[in-house]
Amino acid sequence: MSAPGAPVRPGGPGAAGAAAAGTLASVPRRPDAQGRLEARLRERREAGRKLVVPYLTGGLGDDWLEVLRAVAAAGADAIEVGIPFSDPMMDGPTIQEASRRALEAGATPLGILGALAAAEVEVPVAVMTYYNIVARAGERRMAGALASAGVAASILPDLPLEECGPWVAAADEAGVENVLLAAPTTSEERLAAICARSRGFVYAVGLLGVTGERRHLASSAREMAARCKAATDLPVLVGVGISDADQARTVCADADGVVVGSALVRRLLAGAGPEGAAAFVGELRAALDAG
Repeated sequence: MSAPGAPVRPGGPGAAGAAAAGTLASVPRRPDAQGRLEARLRERREAGRKLVVPYLTGGLGDDWLEVLRAVAAAGADAIEVGIPFSDPMMDGPTIQEASRRALEAGATPLGILGALAAAEVEVPVAVMTYYNIVARAGERRMAGALASAGVAASILPDLPLEECGPWVAAADEAGVENVLLAAPTTSEERLAAICARSRGFVYAVGLLGVTGERRHLASSAREMAARCKAATDLPVLVGVGISDADQARTVCADADGVVVGSALVRRLLAGAGPEGAAAFVGELRAALDAG
């Protein structure tokens, strides 16, 4: 696994060594039609709602599907489900531990997708994983598997924009939106290109570093939200380092919403279960609704 605290720069060149080298010109144009995730988030935003997207690790505990349904009922606008991987380069100690436990319990990509297909969750689900898993399966096979499972979108943080052409072409064909990430080090020119190709929403990375809870909200979180909002009309959600309801409310002064992972996963690792997960997401929902 990655060393805790090791920096990661989502969307940086060369992160997916197995992907075919390319240029921005080789990336297919984003389809005009909105997918389910984008349509849902736009609808909620236009209704004056700030967006909450919790992350949970697929296969973490026998009750992970119950957790999925519980956080949806607690007010999540969409849910990000991580497919465990043995070297999760963007993830800090909490999600690394969750991935380890899930893998030791026998979690597999196809097993998780099969479970999601039967989950009957009422909000869109985005699957987050790493390009190694996609490359192993093949782009078209993985995109088809996501679509067959009812997954609305994918998030591949180690697949840079210049190298994402084969994947986004397969995902577009299968009807799977591909969410792209923008880091604080992203140039304005590159940010515009990321926003132009992203589907569902733009994932504004709140700080340089791996996922994990922080005592204080990084100043770069609001800065990234403002930069992304100036570059696109897509929903802009800030993730990485959003640890509690107060931080979520603060960053949503500039962002459309938040992705919250480690704070929820830590509770699940401690045995919070569906009820504890729902209570935490309910706190986030209440804080954002209160403004």
